[in-house]
Amino acid sequence: MRLLLFVIGLLVLWSPIAIALYTIAGDRNWVSIVTLIALYIEFIALIRYWGKQIYQQPQLLQRYGLEWSQRNAREIIQGISLGICSLFALFSIEASLGWLVWDPLQIIQSIQTTPLFILEGLAVAVGVGFAEELLFRGWLLDELRRDYSRPKTVWIGSIIFAILHFIKPLEEIYRTILQFPGLVLLGLILAWGKLATPTSTTPNGRLGFPIGFHGGLVWSYYLINVGQWIDVSGQVPTWVTGIDHNPLAGIMGLLFLTAIALWMRQRALCQR
Repeated sequence: MRLLLFVIGLLVLWSPIAIALYTIAGDRNWVSIVTLIALYIEFIALIRYWGKQIYQQPQLLQRYGLEWSQRNAREIIQGISLGICSLFALFSIEASLGWLVWDPLQIIQSIQTTPLFILEGLAVAVGVGFAEELLFRGWLLDELRRDYSRPKTVWIGSIIFAILHFIKPLEEIYRTILQFPGLVLLGLILAWGKLATPTSTTPNGRLGFPIGFHGGLVWSYYLINVGQWIDVSGQVPTWVTGIDHNPLAGIMGLLFLTAIALWMRQRALCQR
């Protein structure tokens, strides 16, 4: 009920702004960006109000793991590095098996001609990581933890994360069904990665590693996909390497994610 009340309150506050912008503005892409920014600003403001009025916890963002410290900054960098290395390792293994081919000319050309797209990709990726991790591994994880055990919280939160990222037409759901377990595994990695870094003020861990790992995956996938750095050889079905070049929607990607998830789970268990 608390979750529903929070979401309803957020939508009530945000709807007038969204309706007004869509009514008066002509550029739909610009409106979408502005409305999302407005939604997130209201989300953070409502969290602060929620913490003071509902839980009598004025530092709720800190409880979520949003800690401004060198330790958290290091964990962001570690997460970005692991995300990048994991994706490049996956594609490199597939390339060594002859399932895909790196395009060095395209890599060099994209770096030389559009170097800004690398920095832009990093900024967007970290922004996505920050926004989604504060929402799912911050607010949602904390709300669920107040009612459920830690294992149930991790699994419920990861399934919700996967469902909300898998909203699409029914035919697309059937076509890309392998992506759903990939999203669940990613949610588990991010949740266990957070739980592996608890402190006295952040009992459920810090958000540094989840933000970094999420951002690292988004950034490296952005570079490879938008830069067209790889070509699929066609030697194996796309459900092996990833439907639509998406590693979350392929057997090889699921195996990689499973290995990382088991590692993160062990790290989290060692902190209990």
